[in-house]
Amino acid sequence: MNLVEQIRQQAFEQPEKTAYYFMGEKTSYAELEQTVGRFAAALQDMGVQKGDHVALLLGNTPHFIISLYATMRIGATAIPINPIYTPDEISYIIQNGDVKVVVALDMLLPLVEMGMKVFPEVEKYIICETTPDIGEKYTALSDGVKEKAKLFTHVLAGSAKTVEPAAVHTDDTAVILYTSGTTGHPKGAMLTHGNLYSNARDVGNYLQMSAEDRVITTLPVFHVFALTVVVNAPLMKGATLLLTPRFSPGEIFKIADEYKATVFAGVPTMFNFLYQFEGGDPKAFTHLRLAISGGASLPVALLHNFERKFNVRVSEGYGLSEASPVTCFNPLDRERKAGSIGQSIMNVENKVVDVNGEEVPVGEVGELIVRGPNVMKGYYKMPEETAMTIRDGWLYTGDLARKDKEDYFYIVDRKKDMIIVGGYNVYPREVEEVLFTHPNVVEAAVVGFPDPDFGEAVHAYVVLKDKTMAAEELKEYCAERIVKYKVPQTIEILDELPKNSTGKILRRSLKGAVSVK
Repeated sequence: MNLVEQIRQQAFEQPEKTAYYFMGEKTSYAELEQTVGRFAAALQDMGVQKGDHVALLLGNTPHFIISLYATMRIGATAIPINPIYTPDEISYIIQNGDVKVVVALDMLLPLVEMGMKVFPEVEKYIICETTPDIGEKYTALSDGVKEKAKLFTHVLAGSAKTVEPAAVHTDDTAVILYTSGTTGHPKGAMLTHGNLYSNARDVGNYLQMSAEDRVITTLPVFHVFALTVVVNAPLMKGATLLLTPRFSPGEIFKIADEYKATVFAGVPTMFNFLYQFEGGDPKAFTHLRLAISGGASLPVALLHNFERKFNVRVSEGYGLSEASPVTCFNPLDRERKAGSIGQSIMNVENKVVDVNGEEVPVGEVGELIVRGPNVMKGYYKMPEETAMTIRDGWLYTGDLARKDKEDYFYIVDRKKDMIIVGGYNVYPREVEEVLFTHPNVVEAAVVGFPDPDFGEAVHAYVVLKDKTMAAEELKEYCAERIVKYKVPQTIEILDELPKNSTGKILRRSLKGAVSVK
């Protein structure tokens, strides 16, 4: 059994049941199954075969769900990409990921036109219509561009047939998710059909999801947290998704009230915005049985304040892309411990170890490692990185943790230097690499500081050749090259950066000794 087969089964068992609502329109499981089958056939007609890679530059729209399951249906591999990434970031993933077909939002049409010159290996582009004037813009394209780029509706209209799901093995790669890397480039975590299916199944069971659930899907679906917790797991259980294009506190309250939402999942930033929203009526969450927090640590004070205001239990969990992603969750039928990531979910084992890989005593701090059917098969085209991360069947997370006597885990510190902005991972070196490309930058160091709205904010310290240069100019330089949440909120110009005896820049000294201006 895999995700495609499981969700297809829902279409057979409850064809008229609503699979998702989007912009006031509902789509049944039978309609979803039919559309997925037709789009899968269209991909095959375009030459996509089992094992080929299809990039999805899509947000929270039905296009993503259809494209994802259609790609997996024919045994191809989906590569979800954040559509607001810069051209440089998208270019790297498309080239490194050996992408054959790109399915993109229509707002990325200029990027598609550029890509036809830059990526000759990409054979086809499918443009998903989300804006009213896309028809005019498409008509204005040259014949050469139209030959490679097709509108989503045209592709569907030209495919009246459907295809049966391809035979796939548990170890076949279903999705490659690119995660920020300490090397300056993102790494592609290869998640198999077995990885995705097992984690969606176990998360759905652990959170007691059922066909009666109506799940607010506002987390970005190209991110692994959303992919498993608010897309795959609910659909496997025959639940209904309340697909929301973007996060807006007012819209969330409206949707929760109108559709009697039962499950909400978000990052701490979302919980904070909902809590602070002046027009938020607690009655809108009357039917909410579960609020799920992940992506970063939820401040205990915010957790308690949210629960008191809205009379809904908040449960934190833990995961990472390499584990599909969930490994721990606070149980629903036992004690919920504020500040804890909970206990190991079924079929997954978590352990805290020392530098030698030996388990440490209860209460002591060590590295969190994970084992289970949800652990990735490795990083795409990075065997050395894979060997460092997966040892003797255990995934080394790089996160420091401890465990109590009741087997509840607590994250003590994040990966050594990682910054989490609104649930998104930002590695300092990735930002530093961009700063170093500016001809006026001599040295650069990036660290994270607490931020009341987004959990953390990116701050940079630089040494310049010409010290008359304004920090704002450097911020603009970064904004042209990396996605907005990675751009330093503050850049401070120093005469020199603190270093150790070997010349290594001491980021932690910057955090403790240099004030943010």
